[in-house]
Amino acid sequence: MLSINRVTRNKTIKLSGSDENRLAAKCVQLKSKTTADKILDKTINQNLFEAAEFLPEEFVDLLFIDPPYNMNKEFNSTKFKGTSIEEYSEWIDSFIKKLLKCLKPDASIYFCGDWKSSTSIHTILNKYFKVKNRITWEREKGRGAKVNWKNNSEDIWFAVNSDNAYFDYEAVKIKRQVIAPYKNTNSEPKDWTAEAEGNFRLTHASNIWTDISVPFWSMAENTEHPTQKPEKLLAKIILASSKPGDVVMDPFLGSGTTSVTAKKLGRNYVGIEIDRSFACLAEKRLELAEVDKTIQGFNDGIFWERNTGSNVRSAPSILKVDSRQEKFHY
Repeated sequence: MLSINRVTRNKTIKLSGSDENRLAAKCVQLKSKTTADKILDKTINQNLFEAAEFLPEEFVDLLFIDPPYNMNKEFNSTKFKGTSIEEYSEWIDSFIKKLLKCLKPDASIYFCGDWKSSTSIHTILNKYFKVKNRITWEREKGRGAKVNWKNNSEDIWFAVNSDNAYFDYEAVKIKRQVIAPYKNTNSEPKDWTAEAEGNFRLTHASNIWTDISVPFWSMAENTEHPTQKPEKLLAKIILASSKPGDVVMDPFLGSGTTSVTAKKLGRNYVGIEIDRSFACLAEKRLELAEVDKTIQGFNDGIFWERNTGSNVRSAPSILKVDSRQEKFHY
């Protein structure tokens, strides 16, 4: 049997005692009304409901919301208790109302949830925004279930403040391998191109994502946060719904994936996180992003399918950079 030395290959980002004390000083807390320039590219270590009172108006281009789902869950010192659909809906409504003032008129909103919380999310988003779609991504993790179907997917609801919201569909086009390369009557490729690695076609990205890997111990982005989102997932959202220099805000920052990915892709960011250790972890990852701009699954201008790498040139779906450095084609 192949032996794997898990200790030497474990890349999980952790905090030391000295790390936490130093990084905590980089976080901010809001005590009075502030301006956008005072909080851009900062981690706010504070209860969202307190911080929201002092946030500036109309400064956010892209709002990414990944709150505790409607289940019993512990996040270090913070515990969240699952409740009824009605009560969870009321809780969502209570913080959405506080964040409305922060959004630009053409802002985009992405809201994460699972099957149980999606009913509440859709209902409340529809109350304040124009709901455009629901993305479902394959979260292939966990051992299984014996009395139910195994849960291996999550939802991300996509909404906008207005019909003028920015969306770059070209930035998230999928380059797929053509299995049946049909040709026109003049023997020219029909809607595809022949390349050294095979035959490919550019297609629009759908609302089903199957190429996302949940961070685990041998991935450089991994942390000990129990519900960490992958950088690749955020990269898709940020590339599609923001421009370089735009402001991306995450009011439930956790270990910092949203801020880190925004930084790597040339956007400004604001993150709010109630837990001191997780806020410091986000700051540590932001420091690492100063020297390491890579995103797991992205090599040499190409985003690869799950479980493939830059040496696998026949990957069925890839993302390439075009002539503009900030622009990607998926």
